[in-house]
Parts: sequence; structure tokens; C-alpha cells
Amino acid sequence: MTEELLDAPASPVPLLRPADGLPAVVKDRAQLDRTAQEFAAGDGPIAVDAERASGFRYSQRAYLVQLRRAGAGTALVDPIPLGGDLSPLAPALTGPEWVLHAASQDLTCLAEVGIQPERLFDTELAGRLAGLPRVGLGPLVEQLLGLTLEKGHGAADWSRRPLPEDWLVYAALDVEVLVELRDVLAGLLAEQGKLEWAEQEFEAVRTAGPPAPRAEPWRRVSGIHKIRKPRALAAVRALWEARDKLAAERDIAQGRVLPDAAIVDAALSAPPTAQALAAMPVFRGRSQRRLTNYWFAALAQAAALEPSGLPAASPPNDGPPAVARWADRDPDAAARLAAARAVLLATSEERSVPVENLLLPDLLRRLCWTPPPDGDIPTALRKGGAREWQIELLAEKLDAALHTTAK
Repeated sequence: MTEELLDAPASPVPLLRPADGLPAVVKDRAQLDRTAQEFAAGDGPIAVDAERASGFRYSQRAYLVQLRRAGAGTALVDPIPLGGDLSPLAPALTGPEWVLHAASQDLTCLAEVGIQPERLFDTELAGRLAGLPRVGLGPLVEQLLGLTLEKGHGAADWSRRPLPEDWLVYAALDVEVLVELRDVLAGLLAEQGKLEWAEQEFEAVRTAGPPAPRAEPWRRVSGIHKIRKPRALAAVRALWEARDKLAAERDIAQGRVLPDAAIVDAALSAPPTAQALAAMPVFRGRSQRRLTNYWFAALAQAAALEPSGLPAASPPNDGPPAVARWADRDPDAAARLAAARAVLLATSEERSVPVENLLLPDLLRRLCWTPPPDGDIPTALRKGGAREWQIELLAEKLDAALHTTAK
């Protein structure tokens, strides 16, 4: 079965239009209630997807939600005219398994509109665990179903209204064959003895919740590696915070308010006056000239800070040092890490699972830098968030690796 599934047809069939036609977009409460009734009466899993406007908007809200279920067909739901509240759908969607692709990207924005799954199947994660070489939705559909999906609108500005018809077709097709894809992947995982692994992974994704806020998100400005002095880092922080405030107020993506490169250039140049700032690239543009005083006020605030208020040269770190320093600081830890990585690589090849899906790299580093004093590797892995299948597969092998010493 596995070889048959992995042999893609020579000429995949283009999937150009929804099989049942393009449904009208659900925009009012009466339509939403009718959709809820139809999906409650449907059968089997529910394919779910959401479109955001990442790169255009500050928020990560859902601007379109796509649903499909046997017996109910496809629904395209616009949360915007519905006040961002799709909770009337919740009773109909609670209980059946949801099928999503890369679920972690959509679950937060779906929860924001009032719908959450009780059970989950993630086709991207399933493809990874099955050892498939390409796990994007398009490649999986082509490889396993012999179909090709429309491309080109995934990164579009979905906050635009009205939504063009070709975008809606694209959105509808994203859930058209998701349940069929789920069934093929489930069969492949069962054949490989990995279906229980996948179920544990799906539940971990479902219950993970939104990521915790970063302690110092401004340090993720692209190009910040060019800056070493605390005063210049303070300028980056001040500009980032000013940009973040403005972006949130206007609901515009941060990079469209002010590019990272402009922040780094201003921090390095330290312009002494607002006029000097306005003469710099990007800041001399028409839209930025109106904000010259706003940006310069942020720089002036950073320049006036007492030394005690300046940021540290390096971000805070509660974990092990950079791996490049291990050999000097703790040769035995470096030897443990090399042995543990070899264990993961061998297991990855043996089981056809990517290394990063066997164990989180950060957990592996922490385990090798500070092995549990009591030697209880399974408990240490469990506390670090490892799933039971990972513990069963790796604990004994890692125990041996953690006894490695430098020669």
C-alpha cells in the first residue's frame, strides 16, 4: 500500500472548481444559523480552514472560515459582518473530528471567533510522521490523491472586501478534498504503526493554546545582529515599541508601518535632529515624513535613558549556552549532545520520521546540558513536553547517550 500511495500519477488532474459549485458567502445571522443546521445534520469529519491577512494586518484574526462536511457541502463564512462571532456554529462543530492542514496556524484565530475542536487530525503533521518528503497541502494532494490545487492566494490580503471570486474558489478548494486526504494519510500511518503516535501529536496541538508572549519581542528585528552597543539597542527597542503601538492602533502589519531595515539604520546612525532623521532612506518617504516627530521622539527617549535603563547586550536566557561554546565550557555535555543527536538521527532514518518531530531540539539540549540528577529520563522528557510515544521510543537510547563522556 505504501509504495502505491507514494507513486504519484504521471498526469495529476487539476482541481479547478468546487464539485458542488461555489457557495454564497455566509454574511448574516440567518445564513449562519442555516449553516449550523446543515452541518449538524452532516456526517463524518469536518474539514476546516481559515484565511488571515498576515503581512497586511497587525491582528491574526480570521477573515474567512471554510468548512466542509459530507451531507452539508462547503460553507464559506465571513466573520467580519458577523462581528467576529461564529459561536452559533459551535454546537454543530463540537464532537466531530476536525481536519485541518497545519492546524497550529489556525486554531487560535478560530478560537477567537468562538469555535474549537474536541478532536483533531492535522494533515501536515500526519505527512511528516508518515515520512513523506513534501508536506504542503498542494504536494500532499498531488502525491496521494492525484489532483492539483489552485495556487496563488494563500498570502493575499484577505481583509479586502469584497473578496474576488477566484479567491473564494481557492478558499473552497482548500477544504474540498481535505477529508479524503485525511483518510489516505490515516491508512498510511496505520500501515506504518504510527497512527497512535499521530493521535498523541494531534492532541498536543489541539491543547497547546496560543504561544506565550516573548519577553523581548523587539530583539527579533531583522538585522539587529549588526548592533552591539546598549544605547543603539535601546533605540531599536524604542522604535519597535513605537511602531508596535501604531501598528496595533491602525491594524496594519508592523513591516508596513516601518520596515525593520529602517529601524536598524536609524539606531546605527543616531540622527541628532528630526530633520536628520527625515533625510534618511525610508524616513524621507511621503508617508514617513508625516511621522518624523513621532519616530524622533522615540529615538530621543532612548538617547535620554540612564545607563541602568539600557537593555543588555544579549537577550536573557534561562537555558543552556550556545552549542558552539559547549566544548570549552563543558566537554562532557558536548559529548552527550553529540551522542544524543546520533541517537535521534539513527531513529529518524529507521522510523522515517523527521528528527525535529522525534524530539524538540531545545528539550534535547536542556537534557544534555543538565541530565536529571536521579537519572529518570522518562520523567524528564515528560516534564519537557515529550509525548508518550517519543518517550517509549527514545528514553532508553537517550539514557545510554547521557552517560557519554569526553575522551
